[in-house]
Amino acid sequence: MSQPSVLRSAVVPAAGLGTRFLPTTKAVPKELLPVVDTPGVELIAAEAAEAGAQQLLIVTSPGKESVAGYFEAAPDLEKTLEARGKEALLEKVQRAPGLIEVKTVYQYEPKGLGHAVAQAEQALAEDEQAIAVLLPDDIVLPTGVLNRMIEVRAEKGGSVLCAFDIPKEEISPYGVFDVSDTGDPDVKQVHGMVEKPSAEEAPSTFAAAGRYVLDRAIFDALRRIEPGAGGELQLTDAVQLLIDEGHPVHIVVHRGGRHDLGNPGGYVRAFVDFALQHPDYGASLRTWLQERLEN
Repeated sequence: MSQPSVLRSAVVPAAGLGTRFLPTTKAVPKELLPVVDTPGVELIAAEAAEAGAQQLLIVTSPGKESVAGYFEAAPDLEKTLEARGKEALLEKVQRAPGLIEVKTVYQYEPKGLGHAVAQAEQALAEDEQAIAVLLPDDIVLPTGVLNRMIEVRAEKGGSVLCAFDIPKEEISPYGVFDVSDTGDPDVKQVHGMVEKPSAEEAPSTFAAAGRYVLDRAIFDALRRIEPGAGGELQLTDAVQLLIDEGHPVHIVVHRGGRHDLGNPGGYVRAFVDFALQHPDYGASLRTWLQERLEN
């Protein structure tokens, strides 16, 4: 049985233009692109709900209302499916609206991830002391890392981030944590972060993933940091400010896999990976892939 959640709200920043998926994203938000038959944002919502979150705050921009709209009930469609005896499809259609309460907050200007997260403060109750932030581009497998992060916050206070242990020669595309050990090999204390270091200059092999459990102090820090390149407010700058002021920050090292839905190459890998595990499509897809690769 999972531990009681110390957070009620999960924030999903989804205001971006999805430029790497143009021209598709002229009409369809990338968060709604299907991983087999389920949009990526539903996978994220299910992960948040599994960790005990009661509301999903989707940070969006004007014109992307369909992302939150996906979680609304579709009574006419449901009646049609029920009348036709399509019980399995009906269950799938009803799944997202039953997962978690969804609210929308707007980011009217593209001013970075930190600015997007800051917009969620208005939708929090006064007594909420922490939030989860889940980047919808990142699928972390298996799910459950948020539960562990919540446990670490309960033990150590402050904020907790997710990290992957990346081979040193592959570390340069990532944000990399400067850490020291704790009594747990998969929990490290964070002292700083370096964006995209060379393999020689990387302070560790622990790279940032798109999961955060952030103390409410993050909103005050976001108000006090200076904009960086392009006038954007970086979430990592706000986390660094908290570290500099003595706020405890830790990482949980996740010993699993991940997919990046934010670019077509990563999206294709995720689609194939999930399709191979699908009870209806997996076996035939595996056979086809083997034949295709041989030819």
